Amino acid sequence: MAAAAAALVCLLTCFSLAAGLSLGLGPKQQIEFTFVLPAGNTECFFQTAKQSDTLEVEYQVIAGSGLDVGFTLISPGGHRLVSDFRRSEGIHMVDPMEDGDYRLCFDNSFSKLSEKMVFFEVIVNSQSSSDAAADEWADVAVAESVAEYRLEDLRARLESVYRQLEKSRQVLATLRALEARDRYLLEDNLWRVSFWSCMNLLVIATVAVTQIYSLRRLFDNTKRVRT
Repeated sequence: MAAAAAALVCLLTCFSLAAGLSLGLGPKQQIEFTFVLPAGNTECFFQTAKQSDTLEVEYQVIAGSGLDVGFTLISPGGHRLVSDFRRSEGIHMVDPMEDGDYRLCFDNSFSKLSEKMVFFEVIVNSQSSSDAAADEWADVAVAESVAEYRLEDLRARLESVYRQLEKSRQVLATLRALEARDRYLLEDNLWRVSFWSCMNLLVIATVAVTQIYSLRRLFDNTKRVRT
């Protein structure tokens, strides 16, 4: 009897794991992108969202002079929802008020010489799909003999684990962007240090050669004494 109950619990756990992952992955859309923003230009990207969704945007400037860009989030109707000016990073979460394509614009028009490397991430959480999935899940029957392992509890735990994993993945993506920015700064500083070190070495060598030549000219007597 105990073995049969254990087998049933394992079966319910596997079923809830599969169902929980399918329900958790379905309603979420996530996009990560890194691009080079030329000097004096503006680049725009489009993300489709519905009125019942939640739109989250995160961006970071990982390379370029000043490490700053302008950012604007515009609704399908042309309303400006978010506006940042010359910032190195930003996180914004908005609730779309209309269906359509939302425009994400990155502005580097204020910089005429330096291009910027920008990393951004867009997450769209679909509430309607999540609610529909929850309604479907509520129809699943739960066996009374294993009430302590109810599917709702298992599903809640799986969703909690999934949310924590998603947060961990987002943090790792942010850390990767920061690492890329720091690596770019280190390589740029290394190039500058190497360049100016070579210039200083060249100046020192030139001064040394000039001093030696001047000293030799002082002791070089070209006059001949007639007897």
